[in-house]
Amino acid sequence: MSSKRIGPVELSVFGAAVHSIAEEMGAALRRTALSPNIKERRDYSCAVFDGQGQVIAMGDHMPVHLGSMPMSVEAAIAALDFAPGDLAILNDPYAGGTHLPDITLVLPVFLAGAARPAFYVANRAHHADVGGKFAGSMGPATTIEDEGIRIPPTLIARGGKVDGAVMDWILRRVRTPREREGDLDAQVGACRVGERRVRELAARHGLEAMNALVGELLDYSERLVRAELRAMPEGEWRAEDWMDSDGVTGEPRRIAARLRIDAQAGAIDVDFAGSSPQVAGSVNAVRAITLSACFYMLRCLLREDAPATAGIVRPLTLHTPKGSIVDAELPAAVAGGNVETSQRIVDVLLRALGAAVPARVPAASAGTMSNLAIGGIDPRTGEPFTYYETTAGGMGARRGLDGISGVQTHMTNSLNTPIEALEYAYPFRVRRYGYRLGSGGDGQFRGGDGLIREVELLADAEMTLLADRRRFRPYGSAGGDEGAAGAAWLTRVESGASMELPGKCSVQLKKGDVLRIETPGGGGWGNAGVRDQGSGTS
Repeated sequence: MSSKRIGPVELSVFGAAVHSIAEEMGAALRRTALSPNIKERRDYSCAVFDGQGQVIAMGDHMPVHLGSMPMSVEAAIAALDFAPGDLAILNDPYAGGTHLPDITLVLPVFLAGAARPAFYVANRAHHADVGGKFAGSMGPATTIEDEGIRIPPTLIARGGKVDGAVMDWILRRVRTPREREGDLDAQVGACRVGERRVRELAARHGLEAMNALVGELLDYSERLVRAELRAMPEGEWRAEDWMDSDGVTGEPRRIAARLRIDAQAGAIDVDFAGSSPQVAGSVNAVRAITLSACFYMLRCLLREDAPATAGIVRPLTLHTPKGSIVDAELPAAVAGGNVETSQRIVDVLLRALGAAVPARVPAASAGTMSNLAIGGIDPRTGEPFTYYETTAGGMGARRGLDGISGVQTHMTNSLNTPIEALEYAYPFRVRRYGYRLGSGGDGQFRGGDGLIREVELLADAEMTLLADRRRFRPYGSAGGDEGAAGAAWLTRVESGASMELPGKCSVQLKKGDVLRIETPGGGGWGNAGVRDQGSGTS
């Protein structure tokens, strides 16, 4: 390793350079993807790793992907003997993944004359269907085998050439093979972009100097987190919250966390003892999800320009009970753990953290991604289609600011599918799309409002809804009110009758049926009476 002292300007320039690689990978993936889910909603993430599999840069993409992706890279490194030009694919939640629709590609970066990879680049994208019992692969399954194709760490390319047999094995197990192949090709191309840029950066710095910069970047992230923890009060704080149900039994499920802050050491110990055992439905989260939520919490303590690296979790000690809803084991279904339970884990972590530093932590946001999947045959083409989207809600208010309305929060960072793109790609008609006024919790600072979306089906289809915060509303802070609960309604074309749908269900729809989704608002912050006296903001 170089003995040259690394200055702050040099480190900042290097950190920006590796971050730009992850961002460029994301731009390449978005431009070349086939599905609206990736092209329009940007449900993907990209990152760069050192030769030991430690993340050194993340794109500004999906927190639930990014915090857990290192475990997929570790799994690929452990399982495969990489050679130049190889490319790994995996989605197994029990081998570093999150849930089956999130497919990860890992590419080793070999430098000239090296026998081992000097770096890795990886991306993860949510595929709108990976097979299984339900269109969209997000239904109320009870085992992971029902949720779709499960891919262990596997080489999808050898020596720079895609393995047609592996690709065919995947495509024969999904409902929309053409779209899946297009998205996978886009992921392959994005990895190649990352590989090229890492090699250019290594050629500019030299491997020895680049490794020194990587080490300092990791140490810098760690120092930033420890400094924040040292500024907090020493002590122990607990919090809990509940999932409405697991989608099978109807019983609420507890998530509990204990945070112990060691201010002198700048360290934090997080223990999820007391959380519910793993459940029959799909809201089980694997440990990678829980670690990702902790990464997100710590990242939120830092300035926006702080490098998002593996150094962030060095001050963290994490305890998760095996076989629990936050550390599920085979054969548990996990589709909802990634999208719903991850949000509740964050709610609990921030609630506990808010007890320690109340001025820095907002009230609860919507707390659900309000996942909607619809699949059937498009009458315009005669081909199968699968649509998947998360629906934004209200952000929680915080000291000094109202919450933002109709925004993706916490573990999701996706966009909506524009109405024009939605109606062009699928046999739908959007009848209403707007804010759910008054759904944010009242307070000195009000929670953001949720959304209302009404979609009319122009073809028979299977609809799956995976949502939460129907029973347990987003909490307020410092005396603020809760946000409104979410809801979904189905109006049947044949009878005109409307019925409220449970948060987790799968229903057969007829052409002309109308689905209405109302997402939760965020919690309020502070006593509403103070606002009424004129000290709040509008």
